[in-house]
Amino acid sequence: MTIFDELKARGLLAQLTDEEEIKELINNGKATFYIGFDPTADSLHVGHFMALCLMKRLQMAGNKPIALIGGGTGMIGDPSGRSDMRTMMTPELIQHNCDCFKVQMSKFIDFSEGKAMMVNNADWLMELNYIELLREVGAHFSVNRMLTAECYKQRMEKGLSFLEFNYMIMQSYDFYVLYQKYGCNMQFGGDDQWSNMLGGTELIRRKLGKDAYAMTITLLLNSEGNKMGKTQKGAVWLDPNKTPPYEFFQYWRNVADADVLKCIRMLTFLPLEQIDEMDKWEGSELNKAKEILAFELTKMIHGEEEANKALESARALFTSGNAADMPTAELKDEDFEEDKIDILSMLVASGLVASRSEGRRAVEQGGVTVDGEKVSDIKAVFEKEQLTGEGLILKRGKKSFKKVIYKN
Repeated sequence: MTIFDELKARGLLAQLTDEEEIKELINNGKATFYIGFDPTADSLHVGHFMALCLMKRLQMAGNKPIALIGGGTGMIGDPSGRSDMRTMMTPELIQHNCDCFKVQMSKFIDFSEGKAMMVNNADWLMELNYIELLREVGAHFSVNRMLTAECYKQRMEKGLSFLEFNYMIMQSYDFYVLYQKYGCNMQFGGDDQWSNMLGGTELIRRKLGKDAYAMTITLLLNSEGNKMGKTQKGAVWLDPNKTPPYEFFQYWRNVADADVLKCIRMLTFLPLEQIDEMDKWEGSELNKAKEILAFELTKMIHGEEEANKALESARALFTSGNAADMPTAELKDEDFEEDKIDILSMLVASGLVASRSEGRRAVEQGGVTVDGEKVSDIKAVFEKEQLTGEGLILKRGKKSFKKVIYKN
């Protein structure tokens, strides 16, 4: 199976400027392609997974990836998919975030000599002369056409700043520069970037008389049509300090039944034949599929040792209940009254509920257990000594839990 056929079979392809040319390039390892990453945080998150996996697949097929860090465009902000304006960032913060990105990307991409590159568009965008840009680049863009782009339509409702209006021109200019400096002939990105990517291919054609190509990849959406990678706490990060390996594992272990096979197909490197067999699974077998998904992705990001720890801890939650690597809430002396703590206070202190009234509802609805035993009394209390050592596993609902401990 060719790499193009595999991408198609995994459901990754969305829009392509020229299917036959793109197929020819990537199947024969002739693509030097780039994907852009905005350095708006010091860690990549689950939303970047698709792009990173695509870069790895294409590099394995002999193509050369360029990870473009938006140090320059990050000073402006991409309006795509947003209803508000992005926060301005300092050059120092952007550089710090870029350094963090490379460490995480190296788990997917081989950056050794000649295999891949990481470049920062600040290197050319920050030196641009405004008059020169208007004459050399701005003249090739139609304002009427730009305003029809989906990314601008969304912002027009609340007010699109001139600063953000320039984003498409900047991204198009990136492609133009990368084409000239590094022979970059393709751009990949999320499906919400289509208009910006077309701007780049058109600029190359108008300025250089050359053909360049663009392809978007399917956005990672759940069965309800929402972007995956968000929890009540916020984004699911690839940095273990922001999202610990166990919580990362649990996010994937708890995806909906309707989403698990799609995620396995799009995100893992398991053979398609194996995944096709799993397509027949149903009922309790889907729990096994979720475990496979969670293990494979945790291994990819955090290594096999952490993936095994997370797997053992997840299984322990439903068996013996005690595992070293679960998310932990450590209680303090002030949380106790006469060396005792009631169930509502423990729920609040652990962060599983925001208030005692929310905790009361959870208990009354039968959704709270301690070490596997349902707690039905809102006045239930626990001794300080019960929380020393291994502590107790406090669980709310099917997916939220903490190991609650007290240390002298």
